[in-house]
Amino acid sequence: MKATVSAFAVAVALLAAGTTAIAQDQGDQQSKPASIAQAAPTAADAEAFVKQAEKELFDFSILNSRAQWVNSTYITDDTDALAAHFGTIGTEMSVRFANEAAKYQKVPGLSYDTKRKLDILRSGLVLPAPTTPGAAAELNKIATSLQSQYGKGKGTLNGKPISGTDIEAAMGTNRNPTELKEMWTSWHTNVGAPMREEYARMVEIANAGAVELGFKDTGAMWRSVYDMPPDEFAALTDELWGQVKPLYDELHCYTRGKLNEKYGDEVQPATGPIRADLLGNMWAQEWGNIYPIVAPEGAGDIGYNLTDLLKTKGYTPEKIVKTGEGFFSSLGFAPLPASFWQNSMIVKPQDREVVCHASAWNVDNVDDLRIKMCTKVNADDFVTVHHELGHNYYQRAYNQQPLLYQNGANDGFHEAIGDTVALSITPQYLVQIGLLQESQVPSAEKDIGLLLRQAMDKVAFLPFGLLIDKWRWNVFNGSVQPSGYNMAWNDLRLEYQGIVPPVPRTEEHFDPGAKFHIPGNTPYTRYFLARILQFQFYKAACEQAGWKGPLHRCSFYNNKEVGQRLNAMLEMGASKPWPDALEAFTGTREMSGEALLEYFAPLSAWLKQQNQGKQCGW
Repeated sequence: MKATVSAFAVAVALLAAGTTAIAQDQGDQQSKPASIAQAAPTAADAEAFVKQAEKELFDFSILNSRAQWVNSTYITDDTDALAAHFGTIGTEMSVRFANEAAKYQKVPGLSYDTKRKLDILRSGLVLPAPTTPGAAAELNKIATSLQSQYGKGKGTLNGKPISGTDIEAAMGTNRNPTELKEMWTSWHTNVGAPMREEYARMVEIANAGAVELGFKDTGAMWRSVYDMPPDEFAALTDELWGQVKPLYDELHCYTRGKLNEKYGDEVQPATGPIRADLLGNMWAQEWGNIYPIVAPEGAGDIGYNLTDLLKTKGYTPEKIVKTGEGFFSSLGFAPLPASFWQNSMIVKPQDREVVCHASAWNVDNVDDLRIKMCTKVNADDFVTVHHELGHNYYQRAYNQQPLLYQNGANDGFHEAIGDTVALSITPQYLVQIGLLQESQVPSAEKDIGLLLRQAMDKVAFLPFGLLIDKWRWNVFNGSVQPSGYNMAWNDLRLEYQGIVPPVPRTEEHFDPGAKFHIPGNTPYTRYFLARILQFQFYKAACEQAGWKGPLHRCSFYNNKEVGQRLNAMLEMGASKPWPDALEAFTGTREMSGEALLEYFAPLSAWLKQQNQGKQCGW
């Protein structure tokens, strides 16, 4: 899961032949927006500034995106160095525009578009560098270093090195608690700990940049992009979490009991928190891989295994991507361009280091769509492909918007689109695409199993999706100091997820760094919002398709009306506040967990029955 690659990305690389040209282009144009500003700026000045900034960003963003692609798909010391160099150019440009935009904030008579674009320029940076000489270069060197350290990171299994992609897969299938503990501990220690000092310095620089732009700190700047004051947005996330927390608590209680049955009190006690490495995922963020452990007797066997079906039917990584494309085509979206198949990295190259973390790209801001994945033939990557293609189709839908509007209504929208489609990966959909026989479709008595399998990913993720940025917000605002980074991280994981590390951790460690989005500096609240929004989108799509059965059985595959209405929302990009976009497709302006709770209502009632008499909570 990763946000789409945009003009504001800072981790970039470029072939040496282009570096001089870009640097010269920057030198030639740098003074133009600054010259527009006057002692008493006018609305016309602001409009001219925005127009020039947008043109300069568009020109830079294409080469910037190509540069990022090189570094992400071919990690070497040289591409790291180029990434840091070019990232400096991009960051300085964006910082310059952000500071200039701040000067026009209170100019009277601004048009809607000028005001909105000024706000986007002012808050569009993820890591703002201050104007202090050398600050942007240092910030980008650190940011590039952190991401590359993660990409090269390795853990161990039985004492032997194992790459990030392979250790993630092993955590999903291995059920030996000793080996799980080794993998978890080695990955978190080897990958996270070396980043700690650089990360603290990066926070210091970015905060100085955010303050220059008029924000309290970098976290406040991140929260300012949601069309409401930063503190109101934080309160909204807490409200949404409050709606769905009771369902998570029941799932946690039930799962802990099943793990206790399997492993015994010495490995997993029957009360208290869950040991993090036992949940089938390196970060305990999604628990679907341990579904066989928690599957309810009778209803638990849903009659098929998607990974097995894919392998039996001879699916390749490329065929998985073709299948994902087919879903969007069934809704009436145009096929992916030929360049997608030529330029994407669908499988892991055998001859070089790459960043395997899945991401979606629009390199030229028009139709050079790509995905970057180290795809394996399994159920998880089948879903991930649908997710990443959701980004691509969103990117293409809004490519007629001005550059500063070429983004999701908010970043949660971008993450939710593909997941909404993935919710339609129902047994009936698998029949429609020939993966499953009609006779294999689970009957209604299997619904609890189907819902539990979904909840082990969708519901289990919710607190993790919230706490990552809660930790960073506290780091940025200073309430968590470098001396307490790891304690604060594990305290939040205990508070929100009810999990604990398999071994004691100290401040010699930096466990946050073992999760890509921390060294990758990708804001994470978008994923929490996406888990909420996807059910709102899904329910709206099912209603538009005329679905009458249980919500979780709905598939809107092959429904052109849904596709038309979905595309109408996607085409808006970031041109309007997100409540407008939400209303355009769902009819409501409020984000809410109600659709998620409706989807899982049968499971919720069942979990409460299973947990009767147990000591839930931690």
